[in-house]
Amino acid sequence: MAHEAQKAIARQSLLLKSLPDQHVETLLSHAIWRQYDRGETIFVQEESAQAVHVVLAGWVKLFRMSPTGAEAVVSVFTRGESFGEAVALRNVPYPVSAEAVSACEIMHIPSPVLISLMKADPEIGISILASTFTHLHALVSQLEQLKAQTGAQRVAEFLLNLCDSDEGACEVELPYDKMLIAGRLGMKPESLSRAFSRLKAVGVKINRNHAEISDIPQLRDYADSDPADNWGR
Repeated sequence: MAHEAQKAIARQSLLLKSLPDQHVETLLSHAIWRQYDRGETIFVQEESAQAVHVVLAGWVKLFRMSPTGAEAVVSVFTRGESFGEAVALRNVPYPVSAEAVSACEIMHIPSPVLISLMKADPEIGISILASTFTHLHALVSQLEQLKAQTGAQRVAEFLLNLCDSDEGACEVELPYDKMLIAGRLGMKPESLSRAFSRLKAVGVKINRNHAEISDIPQLRDYADSDPADNWGR
């Protein structure tokens, strides 16, 4: 990706788009631009946090490893989204690891540069708070889904978020492999397969890495319905 195109995407990220132009230019001039291959590690759990990261292209997952070696997916980020703000500004170790789940490009903003600008202009802190609040809101939504929706409803919600329309039919590409989708939704791979099968009844057909949705409002009604009504479906 051309450097100017990278900068244009970075400027539209939640982290930077509300900042004055002069501060954005300062951050961009000090940023480190890197490409990662699928499966490449970006940072590891307990590593010292030294930067804030903005995804310019591709997908990145954050995950934790349990003492038994099991992987728990915490979040997945894509173009224009940032991560690592809170720990980088506090200079504490990462509580998670980050890995490229597709070929991706990432802009790394060294935390000393961001901290220096925040000291010079406290208004920058508002942008950082907005970004961290977005992460918190996403985690609360994930917890709500785990508590209040069946597995099939969570999958339906995931597919609806990929649609670029609210009406009619839609075909979407699954953005990453099914094992990661399962982890992202708090499910085992076999549970994801069963969920896909249940969604056939509401017009969803899975064809490899694509999902064909025959009626978006019908799928939305299913995702929003009382979970008790869906246990047998």
